[in-house]
Amino acid sequence: MEPNVLLVVLDSVRSANASVDGYPEPTTPFLDRFADSATHYTQARSPGSWSLPSHTSVFTGLHVAEHRVTEPDHRLEPGNTVFEDLQSAGYDTAVFSENPWLTTMDMGLDAGFDTVEGAQNVLFPEGANPVEFTAREGQGQYRAFLRYCLDHEHPAKSFANGVANKLAWDFPALVPDSLTASAPADAYVDRFLDWQADRDDPWAACVNLMDAHAPYEPLPDHDLWADDALRRHQRDLDKHVWSFHAGDAPWWLCRAFEALYDGTIRQADAAVENLVRTLDERGVLDDTLVVVTADHGEGFGEVDRLKGTRLVGHVEGIHERQLHVPLLVKRPGQQTGETVRDPATLTNFPAVVESVRDAPETTTSDDAPATFADGPVIASSHGLTEPNMALAEEYCDSDDLWQFRGDMLAVYESAGDDTAEGAVAKYATWGDEAVTVRAVDAETSYVRADDDGGRVADVFDDLVDAGVRGEGTDVDDVDDATRQRLRDLGYAE
Repeated sequence: MEPNVLLVVLDSVRSANASVDGYPEPTTPFLDRFADSATHYTQARSPGSWSLPSHTSVFTGLHVAEHRVTEPDHRLEPGNTVFEDLQSAGYDTAVFSENPWLTTMDMGLDAGFDTVEGAQNVLFPEGANPVEFTAREGQGQYRAFLRYCLDHEHPAKSFANGVANKLAWDFPALVPDSLTASAPADAYVDRFLDWQADRDDPWAACVNLMDAHAPYEPLPDHDLWADDALRRHQRDLDKHVWSFHAGDAPWWLCRAFEALYDGTIRQADAAVENLVRTLDERGVLDDTLVVVTADHGEGFGEVDRLKGTRLVGHVEGIHERQLHVPLLVKRPGQQTGETVRDPATLTNFPAVVESVRDAPETTTSDDAPATFADGPVIASSHGLTEPNMALAEEYCDSDDLWQFRGDMLAVYESAGDDTAEGAVAKYATWGDEAVTVRAVDAETSYVRADDDGGRVADVFDDLVDAGVRGEGTDVDDVDDATRQRLRDLGYAE
């Protein structure tokens, strides 16, 4: 029987704050234990610094420089994702996330999914979700939505969801915070588990959990490091990223937000524990390839080694805090933990899926024909997207905009001559600037040279446009609810 495939993406979780990768605070207690029976890649890197290009690489096996899907109005052409391949092979497929790039924006990333479950911050989760309806049918289809509600299993609750959604957009002060804020990870894990319980055939799913994405709002059970004062500071910010770049908020506050961020990571970790435990209780875990990782990391005021400017958030940049991510892989039947210290790339996900399907009983990465550590391990960032550049122009002086422009490229290779076991060499460029960095672990890295020895050009010059990019939907043309979600996440004005 074909193995199941589960990709869990802890959106915005960086290795530097994950205890499974050495962080001193217990932010990932479940993943710490999960590593005992999984393959743990300690030097994994995301292919890009924000959701759209990174997920496109993970789904297609193409580097960002090859697929070139880097703007909100880009779209991945059909027929290029691993989930489409699995769907064609007879798998039941689904995606669960409130990340708009996966579930509501017309980016092509939802191709290959039979079931697409988007934002769950509605009054009645069992009723129709108006955001998902609008994503399919377009804005202003009030009569069509009413007919849809009447045909639904829960018509009254579906209609109430529609009314609440409209009020949340037009009169946010009249609705509870739960309808305007992100739903916690449990909401999406529960939806996935309900869906999985009904599967008789092999299945493949992506569960993207947005808890650790700004704004950082952990629930009390997981908010172990922050206090009310810090939460008030966050609520009072005009724009999370741009308040710092504009000088309206001090950089010490940006660093302090790590306390809230840590709580959101622990919250996501608890949801993953529930997910894995339930699959185990149902007797399907050993028949499933489970990949737990993150699409990118997050900046909290660190200084960029190429530009000399401070980082906040993600979207633009190739700093280690933005690219070094957790990666744990449990192959079907795997019972023994393994640690891989070589550089690894999430871009190899489709190849790993294929290798597991070819050899479902393989339990160690050494025996498999494809692993996440197969090179090249590269990453790139291509300046701010157009909507984010508009925000930069609004909040920052024109003389400061240079820091958000230009391609940043990075190549990772094993540092065999280093005395620190598992250290990697990072070669990076930005325009005429270049640097070689030695990354020992998630917390420790340092500059070895102010050049890259030409290594970046050697690798990137061999990459060509794969011709898979088309035109998508402009941010200005999306429905009101999706546009508000993009605003909340810092992707739109």
